[in-house]
Amino acid sequence: MPPTPSGRDRRTYDPNRTRRALIQQVEAVTDAAHRLTPAQLVLPSGLPGWDVHHLLVHIAQQIDAIPRQLGRPETDVSTEPPPARAPRSPRAAQTPRAPQSPRAPQASQAPQVSLSRWALSTATHAERLDAVTRQEAAVVVDGPARVDQAVADLEPVIESAVREDLLVPLEAGPMRMLDFTVSRLVELVVHSDDLARATGVRVALDRQATAATVRVLADALAAKAPGGAVEVRVPPFAVVQAVEGPRHTRGTPPSVVETDPLSWIRLATGRLAWGEALEGGRLRAGGERSDLSGVLPVLG
Repeated sequence: MPPTPSGRDRRTYDPNRTRRALIQQVEAVTDAAHRLTPAQLVLPSGLPGWDVHHLLVHIAQQIDAIPRQLGRPETDVSTEPPPARAPRSPRAAQTPRAPQSPRAPQASQAPQVSLSRWALSTATHAERLDAVTRQEAAVVVDGPARVDQAVADLEPVIESAVREDLLVPLEAGPMRMLDFTVSRLVELVVHSDDLARATGVRVALDRQATAATVRVLADALAAKAPGGAVEVRVPPFAVVQAVEGPRHTRGTPPSVVETDPLSWIRLATGRLAWGEALEGGRLRAGGERSDLSGVLPVLG
């Protein structure tokens, strides 16, 4: 797999694969939520100040963020073509598009928010999201039922969730609906792993959802620490170059970091410390610039 150029800001994602991954990951976390016992709901989640009940409420919020964004009046049809994507097989299923009333294009529009920019901005919103989660968790009695409610709200808009021609409003600017849904996949994968680690209940991670999460986090690293001195490998899903310094063009790069997908997700989100991963054999790093502890995590 060729490395992604350092600083690459827009990787493309297939709408059909994204929709299927969303469905599978939502089903997996919903199933896990209903297998939890009352004792497990009050266990620490591993996130500061949250128990498992808080975590379920937050997961539900990530699911119903999609219908909430689609229902906002500011959501608009983009006047720009979607980013080019590699041709698909003629047999590949096409995602049907829901009817949309035409709207006049906006006279001025902020630059679109990429997935890398979204990931790197999450830390600035962490306190507000924590407060929102705590506020709702205090009034929600049944966490699994709250997840069910979010899933019910998602189902009618699942096709629109992967539209490339819709722009949804975020604080930092507009984001393509497909990219926003990919960002929800990232949240679901990360928090599915949180739920499994906190409770011991198996939560399946969909392969495509895991792949998207790995790639988003790898691209965010390349955007945060642009350069070509270090090659970061997360087989079989991603290879990126990052960190300022000599760029290699052939042969073995001067500095290489390699880890497995789940370890990378935990490293990139602050769930796993760099030193712990090295000592446990979950991470291999060689070369003078291979210590990435100073630029991780990339998702707040």
